[in-house]
Amino acid sequence: MKLSHVVAMVPAVAAKPWTHGNVLINDHARIAALNSVKGSTWVAAANPGFDFMTIDDARVLLGTAHEDISKYANQTLPQYVYDALASPGVDFDARTAWPSLVHPIRNQQRCGSCWAFSASEVLSDRVAIAKGSASPVLSPEDLVSCDTTDYGCQGGYLNNAWNYMKNTGIVTDSCFPYTAGNGVAPSCRSSCADNQPFIRQKATTVYAVNGNANVQRELQTHGPIQTAFLVYSSFMSYSHGVYAKHSDEVNPEGGHAVKFMGWGTEDSTDYWLVANSWGTGWGLQGYFKIKRGTNECRIETMGPPYAGLPALAGDVVV
Repeated sequence: MKLSHVVAMVPAVAAKPWTHGNVLINDHARIAALNSVKGSTWVAAANPGFDFMTIDDARVLLGTAHEDISKYANQTLPQYVYDALASPGVDFDARTAWPSLVHPIRNQQRCGSCWAFSASEVLSDRVAIAKGSASPVLSPEDLVSCDTTDYGCQGGYLNNAWNYMKNTGIVTDSCFPYTAGNGVAPSCRSSCADNQPFIRQKATTVYAVNGNANVQRELQTHGPIQTAFLVYSSFMSYSHGVYAKHSDEVNPEGGHAVKFMGWGTEDSTDYWLVANSWGTGWGLQGYFKIKRGTNECRIETMGPPYAGLPALAGDVVV
């Protein structure tokens, strides 16, 4: 099953020029058409990572199943857990809240491994935040190659990734470097490429997060959160501003997993700050802002938002 091609069933409509699958993403006329939409809160531009790629070509990057939070009511923490946490502030940015502890933007390349990148990056960040000191980047390749409940470069499920990190754990990126960027995942390893001890970092409790206020409280307390959303073709050309799909875009290209990093308001539009895995040449040096409070592209409920706490020395994972 290729999860990147699981899209919502919608009625056929006349497509705008920027939505045609055979159009080059960085085509000048396409970018100009995107920027001509009245009332848009964001700006489109060519992104170097998409040079010579059509919209059809780019679907390989989208590898997340469409799962709604309503299916995961039994996998959330009790509401009293969040009620006991500090109320969300007007804005928040994990990069400034935990300087040097949040790990850098990465590039999944031409593999539908977004589910593995965002999951491993959230756990990486949360290990450093929990310890209060810098920690190694954890391996998305471990998930891509070894998590048999998911589909490698063909996509995955957020909850499956977290269950793998709880039950099995993942090694460091230097132990199992990422080489699946060409779309072919290597075999699962049992020894480190860097000759270091083969030690897997585990998560303890793993859980879905339901509701924007709970996402905010969770994020500002424990660190970034994994989530997913429906990608429409215009998103591939995001440059800056607060993204929202254009009103006549009805056919999503697929599902994509990313990392909630914070929130704020720009020019009177509330947004989520999100880390992507398409390299630093895309968007806001690898990040983007997307409209908050309206479930834009289902980013507030799809995936669903998922996280976990890192297992530290002395913890018992059950």
